[in-house]
Amino acid sequence: MNKYTIDLANTCLGCKKPSCQTGCPVGTPIETMIRMFLSGEIAEAGKMLFENNPLSVICSLVCPHEKHCEGHCVLNKRKTAVSVGAIEHYISDFYMNSTEFLQPKYNGHNVAIIGSGPAGMALAFILASKGYGITMYDGQSMIGGVLRYGIPDFRLDKRVLDKLIDRLKQLGVKIRRNIMIGKHITVDDLFRDGFKSVFVSIGINVPKKLNIKGESLGHVHFAVNYLKEPAVYDIGRKVIILGAGNVAMDVARTAIRNGAKEVIVMYRKGAENIPAEKHEVECAKIDGVKFHFYKEAIEITEDGVVYKKTDTQDETGFESANSVFISISQNPNDVLVKNANINVNEKGLVNLDETGMTSRKGVFGAGDIVTGARTVVEAVALSKKVAVSIEEYIEKEYA
Repeated sequence: MNKYTIDLANTCLGCKKPSCQTGCPVGTPIETMIRMFLSGEIAEAGKMLFENNPLSVICSLVCPHEKHCEGHCVLNKRKTAVSVGAIEHYISDFYMNSTEFLQPKYNGHNVAIIGSGPAGMALAFILASKGYGITMYDGQSMIGGVLRYGIPDFRLDKRVLDKLIDRLKQLGVKIRRNIMIGKHITVDDLFRDGFKSVFVSIGINVPKKLNIKGESLGHVHFAVNYLKEPAVYDIGRKVIILGAGNVAMDVARTAIRNGAKEVIVMYRKGAENIPAEKHEVECAKIDGVKFHFYKEAIEITEDGVVYKKTDTQDETGFESANSVFISISQNPNDVLVKNANINVNEKGLVNLDETGMTSRKGVFGAGDIVTGARTVVEAVALSKKVAVSIEEYIEKEYA
């Protein structure tokens, strides 16, 4: 047993009305989890966590805990919040390594899941566990979506993700890779071939452009593309990242781990306006990332970035760089939604009704394609709600 984890668990006060649970988007029963763990019921605690959140083993690593559970801990008054993430991961990892999942009896209903990111994986676990025939489709060769291609290895060991995929297979989930639904196969084809419902969770992975001169040069890269396979990029010694969100922090820290000796995050506003989580910014600073505030890129040259100062009048400057990364958010991939005639809002995000159904009957949605970029646990929370609606829909339409 890990003494460090026990020591962390013993800091919990066991509140009768745990605010940490209230702060969790999926309502993780944290006080109960810790009490069971300290009582020697680690397997039972792990099962409880999994049934509440199928991606508990991952959320415990990548969640912004200071925003959710730990941020609501009453011990924050002493600046010593319980380390919920570390405790949850120890329990969930134990459960995943010690439990073999058994495929339940097939209930006669098939559901197609388009996209294998957090929302899709969560729904697959929930419905497959109840006997639904699940087929998951993804445009990449490996599944996981943003968990695979958007979160660096130093934040999420991909072996943890692979364990989850093995458990999906044990539940009978079929996985079809390297296929873009809407391009190669349509939603109409899925319904034709017997799927009772379709779940859309394709994420948002089309990078936004700055629309400034120099954006097409060879040493300029989009952040979300870089994170997919950073080792293949020759980024040089000095790197500038334009943007200051969580993705920018991941790119900055990844670049340092892949040979860059100087990494600068250039942001047009001040430190107090950084959109990235505070913890991510602190980790980047510890890794040696430098921050240049009140600088807005107006041109990229072969040698670096021309910027204007946003806190002064008409002042410009230049910062040299071997590589420049653009990290100013992403747009949805509209191939699927256009071909499936699914209504979207002005941002290209899928519109849902109160049940989680899109404008097309039998097609439901969740994840970033619906909400915009959110955390993994928020994607799971929406998938849990939509799973209930899909079951109710199938029961009503095909009873």
